[in-house]
Amino acid sequence: MQDTILILDFGSQYTQLIARRVRELNIYSEIHPWDKCPEITENIKGVILSGSPFSVRDEKAPNIDLSNIKGKVPLLGVCFGAQYMAHNYGGEVAASNTREYGRANIVEHDLENELMQGVPQKSQVWMSHGDSIKSLPNDFYTIASTEDVKNAAYAVKNEKTYGIQFHPEVYHSTDGSTMIYNFVVNISGCAQDWTPDAFVDSTVDDLKKKLGNDRVILGLSGGVDSSVAATILHQAIGDNLYCIFVNNGLLRKNEYEQVLESYKGMGLNVKGVDASEQFYAALKGLTDPEEKRKAIGKVFVDVFDQESKLVDQAKWLGQGTIYPDVIESVSVTGGPSQTIKSHHNVGGLPDYMKLKVVEPLKLLFKDEVRRVGKSLGISPAILGRHPFPGPGLGIRILGEVTADKVKILQEVDAIFINELKTAGLYDEVWQAGAIFLPVNTVGVMGDERTYENAVALRAVTSTDGMTADWCHLPYEVLGKISNKIINQVKGINRVTYDISSKPPATIEWE
Repeated sequence: MQDTILILDFGSQYTQLIARRVRELNIYSEIHPWDKCPEITENIKGVILSGSPFSVRDEKAPNIDLSNIKGKVPLLGVCFGAQYMAHNYGGEVAASNTREYGRANIVEHDLENELMQGVPQKSQVWMSHGDSIKSLPNDFYTIASTEDVKNAAYAVKNEKTYGIQFHPEVYHSTDGSTMIYNFVVNISGCAQDWTPDAFVDSTVDDLKKKLGNDRVILGLSGGVDSSVAATILHQAIGDNLYCIFVNNGLLRKNEYEQVLESYKGMGLNVKGVDASEQFYAALKGLTDPEEKRKAIGKVFVDVFDQESKLVDQAKWLGQGTIYPDVIESVSVTGGPSQTIKSHHNVGGLPDYMKLKVVEPLKLLFKDEVRRVGKSLGISPAILGRHPFPGPGLGIRILGEVTADKVKILQEVDAIFINELKTAGLYDEVWQAGAIFLPVNTVGVMGDERTYENAVALRAVTSTDGMTADWCHLPYEVLGKISNKIINQVKGINRVTYDISSKPPATIEWE
């Protein structure tokens, strides 16, 4: 069984970063809500408790029973996790005189302690908490201090249990990766063998056992996730995979034809289905983002249900669900994490649809999917494509979706993407797109007054979509794009540029 680091999520915005840092060491990590802790099996080599917006002193703070973990497998508490253990086992956690947030430096630490080995004096760490551990329980002892925080890190005598009040997973903790390495490799003893090639081998083997000679239908989108999912499934079951590419009327300009063309030569059995009118009909009159997503998802399911009946004895629906989809669709019960948005490819299927779901990528982050795709030999042209939401332009048109608005946005989007490519910026951007705004603005074209629509351009940098920053595109490029859009796309007289980061915003507007 694969060596695993279990991460219990208390609602921190940084929890996904912990998982990523572990995986960057070629060690598999898994995130579970704190109140849905799985059984501690033999392959779980260590456990990490995340931070949380809660204080351990809050009445509704998470309260987990660690009796099956502490002292039995290596355990590391980060920020809230460290404070929880100190508080729960007899120490004192109290509000700090000043909120401890931002950079700090270790002024004293135990170089002999296995968690701190290789960490230099004055190492910078990132603090983000309003409470501090004032005193430690019996058998707990300090292994690192900062100028303002005496118990910045601690260990427990005769146990592989540790706590740190800072965040080693963030970029600003300069030696955080060393501490994580110490915990997952030196202390927990994980083998660093979770690589793209190993993932492909184990996943294909598991799929062969799971699917046997069953037939699977899979909805292709032309994007990275579904393409990699299809290729892995094809390796496992060959011609028993039936791929369907649905034109939902919400794709980018000419994308339906281009995507079908790109799959030629990949050995996949792909069928194109134009269901545009069904999607437009389902979206008529809807303005709420969640209602639109659910309507789009329902039509997708209906189309696949119709198509699956044309595939004799189809038993499975393949999906390109990835880990951020799963994380964003699961709340931490009783905690601060909320479902940000529903994903049409996450969750069960209606009872009338007699297909089971298979999701070969649901444990991977986006950049990991790309590395797996490279291992599979998939074309760089496909692997390099920007992510595109499953509901397509349906969630980039704020308000009601109509065919006319889609056509306008397709033209705007095409100009934006083509100009990024012309300027050599496309590969530097993680995701870019245009948003049709539900507002009209006054403009002047020639000697005439106009009162037309506005669009927003969005371009971000990221590695996996969990966090993202807005791209600092050159002004001259933005100016050229804006000029082309206003001159060439009838109905648009104003272009804006979104400079929001995630968090607090999301990448998509809906």
